[in-house]
Amino acid sequence: MPIDGLLKKTGSIYKLCILASRRTIELSEGAQKLVDSSLDSKPAQIALKEILEGKISYKVKPRIN
Repeated sequence: MPIDGLLKKTGSIYKLCILASRRTIELSEGAQKLVDSSLDSKPAQIALKEILEGKISYKVKPRIN
């Protein structure tokens, strides 16, 4: 999986890690896949593929001081 393409989708490695980990948990708990994948694909691989294909979006909440 090309990390450069994933970073272009999220803008930072931190956002990528958070987004991928949260989506991996959702998939592990039974959420529907948004991309075609083989039956033996791991949830983390599926999450990264969904991010790369632009199937997952996110919002950054403003900081409250």
